[in-house]
Amino acid sequence: MEILPASLRDLGGLRRVEQACFLKDAWPLLDLIAVLTWPEIVRLRAVENGQMIGFIAGDPRPSEHLAWIATVGVIPEYQRRGIGRALLQECEKRLTQPRIRLCVRVSNDTAIHLYQQEGYLAVDTWREYYNDNENAMVMEKIR
Repeated sequence: MEILPASLRDLGGLRRVEQACFLKDAWPLLDLIAVLTWPEIVRLRAVENGQMIGFIAGDPRPSEHLAWIATVGVIPEYQRRGIGRALLQECEKRLTQPRIRLCVRVSNDTAIHLYQQEGYLAVDTWREYYNDNENAMVMEKIR
């Protein structure tokens, strides 16, 4: 498995990852194009045997002294192999802000546990954030 920069050429792979990981909340095509082309976004893909199996995007916001992990996902059959952690750690290395935030479904115990292991703490709850009205836990890491 390799972690490589992602570009617009990876649109098809990113679409497959999003649809496999986020059944209820996969980003629409225009959002995928935006995340792959917007300046300053840190975008990384996990690749195995030439296929994208995971993706992460970090949105630096220097004026706010923080960055947001906009999305992170690993295709289900590749989960629990450390790929999500590797993507998160590599993205964090490329973000220079002292604080990093992300949102996660309150029911996603596996992801919450991973983020806690990586130093993230719950700082807020956004009510009915997801398409099916599930709440989001906002987590933050200060470094």
